Amino acid sequence: MGIGALGGCLWGLDTVILGIAMALPPFIGPEAAAVAGIVGEALHDVFCAVWMFAYMGARGRWHDTLRALRTRSGKVVAVGALLGGPIGMTGYALAIANIGAGYTAIISAFYPALGTLLAALFLKEKMSAKQVVALFIALIAVCYMGFSASGATDVPGNAVLGVISALACLVGWGSEAVLCAWGMRDDAVDNQTALHIRETASALAYLVFVIPLFGAYGLTLAALPTPADAGIALAAAAGTASYLCYYRAIASIGAARGMAINISYAAWAVVFGVVLQHAIPSGADIVCCVAIMVGTVLAASDWNELFRRTQNGRGSAR
Repeated sequence: MGIGALGGCLWGLDTVILGIAMALPPFIGPEAAAVAGIVGEALHDVFCAVWMFAYMGARGRWHDTLRALRTRSGKVVAVGALLGGPIGMTGYALAIANIGAGYTAIISAFYPALGTLLAALFLKEKMSAKQVVALFIALIAVCYMGFSASGATDVPGNAVLGVISALACLVGWGSEAVLCAWGMRDDAVDNQTALHIRETASALAYLVFVIPLFGAYGLTLAALPTPADAGIALAAAAGTASYLCYYRAIASIGAARGMAINISYAAWAVVFGVVLQHAIPSGADIVCCVAIMVGTVLAASDWNELFRRTQNGRGSAR
C-alpha cells in the first residue's frame, strides 16, 4: 500500500506544477480558453510517453513492450489508456468549460466508486463494508474541496454537454484501472510495460485525433518551447513516477484499493500548494485533507493487519 500512497503524493505534486504551468502564456487569455485544458493534457501525456520511453530504454525493455503489445492483454491495456487518457481527460476539460470546475470535481471524484463496482463485477475483487464507508468519506471530502475551491453555482456553457462530458470522465477514469488490472494478470504484461503502453497509446491518440478534432494544433505549437512547456514536462516527470507507483499498486493490491489510495492526491495537492505557491488552506480544507488521508488509508488497508501493526508498534514502544 505504501507504493500506492507515494503515487498519490507524486500526483498531487504533478497537479500543482501543471496548474502553475497552465497559468503561463500561451495558455492564458480568451483565445486560448476554449482548448487550453485539452492542449495541456495532451502535452502532459506526450511528455509522459517520452519519459516512459526513456525509462524503458534505460532498462533495456523496449522489446518487452513490443512483445506485450502483441498479446490480447496488451491490447486491453491500450483500450484502458484511451478511456483514461483522451476520453477521460477530454471529458474532464469539456466539463469544466461547460459546467465549471466545481460540478466537474464533484462528478469526476466518484471514479473510484465506479471502479470499485467494476472491479467487483469483472475482477471479483472485494472490499469490506468498512473499507467502502472509508472510501466514501474520502470522496465526500474531495467533493467538498472541489466545490469550495471553485464554486458550483456558475454554469458557463451547455449544461447537458457538461454533464455528459463529466460522466465520460467518470467512466473513463473508473474503467482504466480495471482494464489495466485485468491486462496485468498476464505475465507478459507487467506494471511497467502496461504503463509504457498506456502512455504511448494516450499520447498518439491525442496527437492524431483529439488535437485535430478541436483545431488546437496552433496553441500546441505555440507552447513549444516556452516556460509553460518546460513546466508541463516537469509535471509529467512527477506524473510518470506517480503512474509507475499507481500501476504497481494496482498489480499488487488490486484496482479497487489502488484507486482508493490514489485519490489521496487531492490532499497532497493542498500540501504542495502551500510549499510551492504559499497558498494557505482554510480550516475546512485542513479537515478535508485529514479525512482524505485517513479515509484512503483505511479504504486500501486490511484493517486486521493494520490493527495488528498498530498494536505491535505500541508494544515495541513500551
